[in-house]
Amino acid sequence: MKTALVWFKTDLRLHDNETLVKAISHSDSIIPVYCFDESHFETTDFGFKKTGSFRAQFLMESLINLDSNLRAIGSGLVIVTGKPEIEIPKLVKQYKATKVFAKREVCYEEKQTELLVQTELFKVRCELETYSTSTLYHAEDLPFSIKDIPEVFTNFRKKIEKEAVIRTVFEAPTHIESPEIKSLNLPSLQALNLKFTPIDKRAAIRFKGGESAAIKRLNHYFYKSKCISNYKETRNQMVGADYSSKFSAWLAMGCISPRFIYQELKKYETQFEANDSTYWLVFELLWRDYFRFMMKKHQQQYFLLNGIQTPKLESKAINLELLQKWTEGKTGNDFIDANMIELKLTGFMSNRGRQNVASYFCNELELDWRYGAAYFEQQLIDYDVCSNWGNWAYIAGVGNDPRGNRYFNVEKQADDYDKKRVYRNLWLSV
Repeated sequence: MKTALVWFKTDLRLHDNETLVKAISHSDSIIPVYCFDESHFETTDFGFKKTGSFRAQFLMESLINLDSNLRAIGSGLVIVTGKPEIEIPKLVKQYKATKVFAKREVCYEEKQTELLVQTELFKVRCELETYSTSTLYHAEDLPFSIKDIPEVFTNFRKKIEKEAVIRTVFEAPTHIESPEIKSLNLPSLQALNLKFTPIDKRAAIRFKGGESAAIKRLNHYFYKSKCISNYKETRNQMVGADYSSKFSAWLAMGCISPRFIYQELKKYETQFEANDSTYWLVFELLWRDYFRFMMKKHQQQYFLLNGIQTPKLESKAINLELLQKWTEGKTGNDFIDANMIELKLTGFMSNRGRQNVASYFCNELELDWRYGAAYFEQQLIDYDVCSNWGNWAYIAGVGNDPRGNRYFNVEKQADDYDKKRVYRNLWLSV
């Protein structure tokens, strides 16, 4: 019998999961596994946790849901904690597996871990097979090689829209052959050196982890409320659940795939209407693809002070007092502070808010942009390594913005997007 491990990472779903589908088709027996990588819960050189309490809670919910969905079709989820290069080979030996199927990584640290696991698996005569499962467009279908991807988003978008096609989704499996898998055994937050943090009741939305919640949100945003038809007009708002899709957290954890969203969007357009707003959601998914492909192209450069640009910034000691005032929402600028308080208390902030607080951090406070990116990494429920670091580099003028520093006039932005002070009054009230 051919036994295989399916190593789940940020692809915590059954629908449109090529890794899982290929594992099932090539194996007699499957063991789904998730490894709590201890490095994901360390404190970075910037002084922030790689994973904060909000995202850890969302992850736990997502794993509970994945386990439940797997058990409904004859399987379940094995949980291990530690270094993947140690824990995955251990399971391979335990189950006598000959192959491990996993999502393909593009970022530097994740690629290093993938390589370590592959090396250790080779020692126990086990193969690692990876699949690209995170993007709308598949890397192999791009009209250019990774090294030739246009540096300017507009050029990337136009060529892709004209010359590439979006693949159809993989159906969710209806049965998995697995040995008996014990009940789910998740580590506590305390074991991950985290404390439970309740989400503030003023939160725009209560994100609940898992594929089931992701599909429920999609059905609400598309079919029940039809808010998608007004997305382009409302996307810059800052208060409430439905001014934007809020798909980002589920996308980041892989509880839903961009191709699944695209498929449902096409159904919606056929049934109801196609307009600028329905297109704009695809436009935003393209930005997500773009940053992932850019990360694949530039690797660890995105994490350096000078980003992907010619060196021009000089490293200087961080002003910890200014940094703390920014993270605590005590800068004295009410628009910035309202956004930072929302992030601190909920793990979420609107797209409009993110651009403004990042611009303020880089241009007004003149701080090393990487500290801002690292704080977002800790706090955001919807943290995605490519989008986060790509966007921060963009705002800091060391990324892909052809215009250099992306400066936002915060006072004008506050007047344009919070004219009646509804947002500021909500978050600045004690």
